[in-house]
Amino acid sequence: MARFVTQITKLAVRTICVQDSQFLATASRPASIFKIRHITTSQCVRAERWYTDKHEWITVEGNIGTVGISHYAQDALGDVVYAQLPDVGVTISKNEECGALESVKAASEVISPISGKVLEKNEAVESKPGLINSSCYEDGWLFKIELSNREEIKTLMDEKSYDQYLKSDPH
Repeated sequence: MARFVTQITKLAVRTICVQDSQFLATASRPASIFKIRHITTSQCVRAERWYTDKHEWITVEGNIGTVGISHYAQDALGDVVYAQLPDVGVTISKNEECGALESVKAASEVISPISGKVLEKNEAVESKPGLINSSCYEDGWLFKIELSNREEIKTLMDEKSYDQYLKSDPH
């Protein structure tokens, strides 16, 4: 019995995050006595991301949206070397040009996916534009906006629709 307890205490427990659930599992326990506890956690839940046909994305929490460009867009641009972002306090309309990105191979305008007032711009991206390439969904976001018309989100593509869009026509 003491040997069994010693073996059990040596087993490593690891946490695996799968979609919106967290599973606690013992690494080396035989399958016959292996039990999985299903625990829902907020750590694995992420805000839904909405996309435009110009490859900008937005996530919304409350009445605040965070805007960036998609992985597809940053990949198509190549190494981003310059970012011009909208100034804080500016009011912009949906589909309005509000900034620009330049890379070693192309330049692209930033189009707002939604209407509202710019609350914050990512100054780290302006000083280090390569963040867009290395972390377009996390550290490489472009600006935050206070939504003036939440209904405009309904005109954007969800992640599944955007994936289908990428598989369809040339962009």
